[in-house]
This record gives sequence, C-alpha cells and structure tokens, in this order.
Amino acid sequence: MADATVKEPEVNLELALEHGLNEEEFEMIKTRLGRVPTFTELGVYSVMWSEHCSYKNSIVELKKLPREGEHMLVGAGEENAGLVDIGDGLGCAFKIESHNHPSAIEPYQGAATGVGGIHRDIFTMGARPVASLNSLRFGSLENPRVRYLLDGVVRGIGDYGNSFGIPVIGGEVYFDESYEGNPLVNAMSIGLVEAGKTVSAISEGIGNPVIIVGASTGRDGIHGATFASEEISEESEAKRPSVQVGDPFTEKLLLEASLEVLKTGAVVGMQDMGAAGIACSTSEMTAKGGQGMLIDLDKVPAREEGMTAYELLLSESQERMLIVAEKGREQEVIDVYEKWDLHGVVIGEVVDTDKVTYMKDGEVKGDMFAEHLVLGGGAPQYIRKTKKPEYLDEVQNFDISSLNHPNDHQETIKTLLSSVNVASKRWVHEQYDTT
Repeated sequence: MADATVKEPEVNLELALEHGLNEEEFEMIKTRLGRVPTFTELGVYSVMWSEHCSYKNSIVELKKLPREGEHMLVGAGEENAGLVDIGDGLGCAFKIESHNHPSAIEPYQGAATGVGGIHRDIFTMGARPVASLNSLRFGSLENPRVRYLLDGVVRGIGDYGNSFGIPVIGGEVYFDESYEGNPLVNAMSIGLVEAGKTVSAISEGIGNPVIIVGASTGRDGIHGATFASEEISEESEAKRPSVQVGDPFTEKLLLEASLEVLKTGAVVGMQDMGAAGIACSTSEMTAKGGQGMLIDLDKVPAREEGMTAYELLLSESQERMLIVAEKGREQEVIDVYEKWDLHGVVIGEVVDTDKVTYMKDGEVKGDMFAEHLVLGGGAPQYIRKTKKPEYLDEVQNFDISSLNHPNDHQETIKTLLSSVNVASKRWVHEQYDTT
C-alpha cells in the first residue's frame, strides 16, 4: 500500500491525549504552528515533548546539578555524551542511560538496545568505546516474573555487549520489593578519543547534504520514547512492539565505519538515531545549528513496504545515525559506509530556515520550528509538587544501638551471606565478557 493512499486520522484533542499530550500542550502546539498540526506533526511533537526526550518534568531539577569543571571538554548536556580531559592529549567520553520501561516489557531486547544505544552515543562523538558498566534493580526473586526479567536483562546485556566486543568492567545488582513492577536497567559506556578530534551533533552550512547511515528503517520501536515516559501498567504489555530490536553485529560495523568516516574530514556533524528516530536527530541537530533542514522521506531506506511519513519519522529501528557532510563530499561518506555493507543515503539538505520540513510523496507532511521541539528550547517545562516520603524519617531516626547483640555470630554471618543482596553475584557477571 502506498503512503498516498493512507487516510490519516483527524487531529483533535482526543487524538492528542492518546499520544500522551495534555490539553494545554495541544493548545500550545496549535498556537505555535498557527493551525492544527498534521497527523505527522502531532506524532513528532508527542515524542519530542515526552519525558524521555524533553525531560519536561525533571529538567528544572536537573539544571540544579553542577554543570562546570576545569577538565570538561564539552558543556554539560551539549553533546551526546560527557567528555573530560584525562591528560596526555586524551579525552574520556562517558554516558549512563536507563532503559527501564522497555526492559520491564521485553527484558532481553530492552536491555540489549539500552547497551547498543549508549555505545552509539559514545562513538557518534568520535570516541571509541572501551568499557561498559551497568546498575540493575529488581523486585523479590520469590516472584517468577522478577526471575524472568532478571534472566532476560542479564542475557540481553551480555549477548549484545559480548557480540559488540566491549567488556563489562563493573556493575551492581540489588533486589527490593519496591522494584517489583518496574525494574531499573542503567547502562554506561566509556570511550577514549584524542582531544580536539571529536565531532558535534550539529547541522550547519546551507546546501550541505544530510545522510542517513547504518541499518534500514522498519516499524519497530514506533512511539518508544512516548512509551518510555508512561507509567508501567497492566496495559503496558500490549505496547511490546514499542520496544526496539537490536543487532550488535550491525552496530560493530557502524562503529568502525563511523570512526573511519571521521578521518575523511568530510563530516560536519553526526548524531545517533535513538529515541524518536529521524524526528529527534533532525530536529536536535537543526536547533543546535540554528539553520533549517529539508528531508525527503521517500529516500529513507525502508525495510518494510508502505511506511508512512509518521512511521518513518517515529521509528526507533536501531543501528542508525544521521550525518551532515560538506557539500560535494557526500560520496566520500557514502563510500565508507557501503564498504562496511551499510546504507549511506542522502535524504535531505541544510536550508536557510529555522525549521525542519519533512516531505513524502511530493507533499509536505511536517513543517515545524526545530527550536520548539527540543529540550532546552520550546519544549514545555513543569515544576511538580514534591512530598517527602514518610519512611525517610523512620530510616533517618533509626538508632543502630537499639539492635540486640547477636548471640551466635556464626549463624548471623550465615544469615547475612544468604541474603541475595550480600551473596556473590558471580552468576550474573560471569555472563559478561570482562576483558
């Protein structure tokens, strides 16, 4: 079925609510556009204004954290990962990110794609990943569902990381009933790069070509960012298709190709394509560069027939990146990726506007100010009410001297060692390559 034959639903408040937006946000979108958004635009706003992409419920608090330091080589939050000077002309790139919701529904792929995404954030800056870590939280192991989640998450981390070839050098696993319904899966990647040889996630230079590289685009992971911003509920299982599917072997090719292409000097900017896919990478790079971007979605390599503009923009198919190259040097970029048996296709160009414009079948499907979409720009920010948990007072007032002294120290040691939080976690980390 061709895209042109697909009848898009009427955009109204009810549809906006189904996309995770609230009434105030829907009105804000209409005001900024000066009209009702198209179905495709509604989809883009919904993912870009999700908590996962915009941090709209937490950015006010996050800004209170330290953001400056004498050894920082990039500003906090300015690039795909942090970068600090470690001496001898080297920079250490690092980032930690959660993949909680996807792992709660599809633990194997949820954890695996979390590992893959965090490594891409490192090498999209020009650094080579050298190590990874993880921090995991689960409910009680008495619960069969928790044991299923633990098994899937650990295998997902191990299989993706082992196949990609990056060792796990540290981590932790902790169990508590408070994580019964929603495990925490945090992955961290560390990379090294020569200082001054990094690349920025920016789009600039009128007429410069925009190139999508890596794997093809399918329907997996559509609205993954929105799903990751919702509370886990009984209905969450039905959103399993929102969980992305990773391929570590393709990612390994993407790593080597991306580090090689940077040596050509033809790359102006490079951005990982993770949450919100093409919609996010194009709008973030455009907003940072202060210019515009015109994208022809018909040119995106698709692995499924009849994909609409909405689907192509919101797909979170893994192992993809977006590159802005110097005009006239696009073939150098394409040749490198094709050498590694990956796609390298020009899908647009940098234009003299401050908008992202998406074309499909000769029609404009979306035309939005990039600044209105992104974190720190026009995305809404909320100050939420806070309440101190009642149990904190009890914990803070606890007097350790009130405990009875054990009579049988040997039995006490056995009891402590039998706790799953004290016992050896070798059965977890032995599944990871560590060298």
